[in-house]
Amino acid sequence: MGRTKYKFNRKSLTYDEVELSAGKKALRVLGYLATAMVFAALILLVAYNTIDSPKEKILKRELEQVKLNNQLADERLDQMARVLTDIQERDNNIYRTIFEAEPIPEQVRLSGFGGVNRYKYLQGFDNGDMMISTNKRLDRISKQLYVQSKSFDELADLVKNKEKMLAAIPAIQPVANKNLKRMASGFGFRIHPIYKTRIFHEGMDFTAKTGTDIY
Repeated sequence: MGRTKYKFNRKSLTYDEVELSAGKKALRVLGYLATAMVFAALILLVAYNTIDSPKEKILKRELEQVKLNNQLADERLDQMARVLTDIQERDNNIYRTIFEAEPIPEQVRLSGFGGVNRYKYLQGFDNGDMMISTNKRLDRISKQLYVQSKSFDELADLVKNKEKMLAAIPAIQPVANKNLKRMASGFGFRIHPIYKTRIFHEGMDFTAKTGTDIY
């Protein structure tokens, strides 16, 4: 029950009960309702901006999972890139040198993809830049792997054709250390013992007793 209001009557020096008309009562009710609606709207606005709905919570968890997977993928790609770089260096500086093949130029190994924008379909997404970056790295590594595969195919053909050459390349010391007296002459430039001119010596000279086993 609402509170009864009174108004002081100066003439009778008494308090008369104040009676509101139907219009004023209606306005008062509308005022209460408007105030309630404003507070309700404010509460909903604050809740909307600070409290996630169940669907938003699920989407945020999925987004965090995508970011984590992308981070792990980047780490795996870093490992793959390091291993591939090591293989490329061995290929150019060891394998291809042994078989007297020209090293593959770096611009060939690192050549990219030209033409139209290959990643246009990834643009416009919230994480489009992240996906484009990862796909670029994957394509670049795939291209380098393809070039390296072709290089190994070439080396395989060279191995088949140079078995005799490989069999003749010294791989161990020709005499045992217990029989080795000294290194008579090393690899490089030296004075020719007969012509007395500076020439390039292409081998290593070992001295040992007559009859020493040669390996």
